Amino acid sequence: MAFPLTLSDTQTPEISGEAVAYREAPCNIEAEQSLLGALLVNNDALQHIGDQLRAEHFYEPLHARIFEAIHKFHDKGLIANPVTLKHFFDQDEALADIGGGAYLAKLAASAITVINIADYARMVYDLALKRQLITIGEDVVNTAFAHRIDIPATAQIESAEQKLFTLSIEGTGDKGFRALKHSVIGAIKHAEHAFKHQGVIGLTTGLIEMDKLLGGLQRSDLLILAGRPSMGKTALAVNVAYNACLSLAQDARTKNIPLKDAGSVGFFSLEMSAEQLSTRMLSSASKLNSSKIFNGKISADEFSHLVRVSNEMVTLPFFIDDTPALSIAGLRTRARRLKRMHNLKLLVVDYLQLVRGSGQRAQDNRVQEVSEITQGLKAIAKELDIPVLALSQLSRAVEQREDKKPLLSDLRESGSIEQDADVVMFIYREEYYLSRQEPSMDDNAKHEKWKTDMDRAMNVAEVLVSKHRNGPIGNVKLRFDSSLTQFSNLAEGYGS
Repeated sequence: MAFPLTLSDTQTPEISGEAVAYREAPCNIEAEQSLLGALLVNNDALQHIGDQLRAEHFYEPLHARIFEAIHKFHDKGLIANPVTLKHFFDQDEALADIGGGAYLAKLAASAITVINIADYARMVYDLALKRQLITIGEDVVNTAFAHRIDIPATAQIESAEQKLFTLSIEGTGDKGFRALKHSVIGAIKHAEHAFKHQGVIGLTTGLIEMDKLLGGLQRSDLLILAGRPSMGKTALAVNVAYNACLSLAQDARTKNIPLKDAGSVGFFSLEMSAEQLSTRMLSSASKLNSSKIFNGKISADEFSHLVRVSNEMVTLPFFIDDTPALSIAGLRTRARRLKRMHNLKLLVVDYLQLVRGSGQRAQDNRVQEVSEITQGLKAIAKELDIPVLALSQLSRAVEQREDKKPLLSDLRESGSIEQDADVVMFIYREEYYLSRQEPSMDDNAKHEKWKTDMDRAMNVAEVLVSKHRNGPIGNVKLRFDSSLTQFSNLAEGYGS
């Protein structure tokens, strides 16, 4: 049956006696008509479409209004058919121009079978995405031609990438309600994986006791690692990120798959340069003093060893971004890009307080700005389905107490950080404080006790897990080598 609304694929109007062909926006009016006809015949067919297809995805505005009306009627428990909708559209001039209620009747009369409705819905949705792609492309061209000084080219690129990524994931969150049987099956698979891997179900940190407590770095989790200056926050983050990257590379070799398929690690270093960070990683991997490497005070043999280690490191899927004062919007855009291009599996941010908020209003209120940043980091973790490890400073309140072990209340702007994080960890080294409290040699008893305490605390660090949304809290002792800025597993019985 023919419809009064039919658009040909190519329009060729005459201009000055010449036929001029032009491209029309991607659309399929017949598919829209057939889809609406099926819905008018059987409103329950909406369940085959889900929430992905929306009214704005229809090319013809009248079809968008009809689809929206069907949804409204169905949500209210009313039947949406040509008879009931005719009264709803009495004042709609567009429908009146093409026959009014007769057009709705023709839609229903040409209804396709319910079996095919999902295919028609996907077609309408796909064409809508293509039209949005065209719009984004036009916006990119027009913005680039505008020559606005306040919008540099880099900002335009980030904006374009953000729009493209948002478009690419549109509709992927359409999960809705799931039957308990499906959730239970997923939980059993999760438990089976944990059983086979001895409780480590996430990405490994390379630190045995930490993996046992956390179960590895879990996907979609925001982990906060906080500590006072000189505690080794960056060193621990680098060690964890490097160990995770080694694990991904090993997994790729074991399965004989490309590194990209196994995944990569991204490190936002807002405080240190990429070269400084790489020097730390080289020191840890080569077991050579980092300050000697940085100052060139190594022998020829040590340099040769360093080169061999570096040749192995350059093959790892480890990416560093040392752009200073990066905004949370820019950070999100770059993380999305790394996810798309290199299958990002872990993101580290060093450190949270150096990230900027997106708006001027947030910058006027520090608490509000930090809240936006932590919420943004948690959103990245969920959106990209990866663990995000963010470093954070602690307030000076720690230094005023006799017991220097950090508490949740010591977090700067603790309300938002503590609330949004899935895991909050503090790093504490008693050796740091004891070394600055050496008593006078005149008091032999005190000095001997101090020496005993120093021997016990030497090269020992504690990671205090004070919040763990999906597991237990507790303390983990690690070995810390300051010359290599390296954390490693502590020998059993050491430091107790």
